[in-house]
Amino acid sequence: MAKAAKKALSKKTRTVKKTGAAAKRMAPSSSPASKKGALGFTARTAKEITATFRDSIGLTAKVAAAVAAAKVNILAATGYSASGMRKNATFNLVVDDFVKAEKALDRIGAEDIHESSIIMVETPNKVGALQRVAKIIADADIDIYYFYATTSSGKTATSVIKTANDKKAIKALQEA
Repeated sequence: MAKAAKKALSKKTRTVKKTGAAAKRMAPSSSPASKKGALGFTARTAKEITATFRDSIGLTAKVAAAVAAAKVNILAATGYSASGMRKNATFNLVVDDFVKAEKALDRIGAEDIHESSIIMVETPNKVGALQRVAKIIADADIDIYYFYATTSSGKTATSVIKTANDKKAIKALQEA
């Protein structure tokens, strides 16, 4: 695709709002204070960037290098190529500066970039922690679209969860 056409397509498909100061777009400050539930976990809203690229060998290294060069810290991430023909790759990133990350991803040829709300849940790193979180969300009659998780220090685990109703899910998790 010609560079000008690609740029026009990229700008058309974006859902990122261009208003407000860059500081307001940063993940840690964009979410309300997390509240520890009775089950020993915290839940808060955050934002995630989803970027789609034409898949190629070395793409993950290219994305990571571009974000690092922009001095943006990746707080959580997942990336995949769902096609057996490896035509497209999708990266979901929770970062500390959305404006810089978006510009960095655009510079290296992201075909689509958008931002969405997600829930970040920190739990004790114990057997069944994710099951308890998922059950609270299910019992509140909320669909989980996707999640990814990891342990960070060995003592805690962090899950990124996208639901059909993040606000209602946060409330259910904080009241549990």
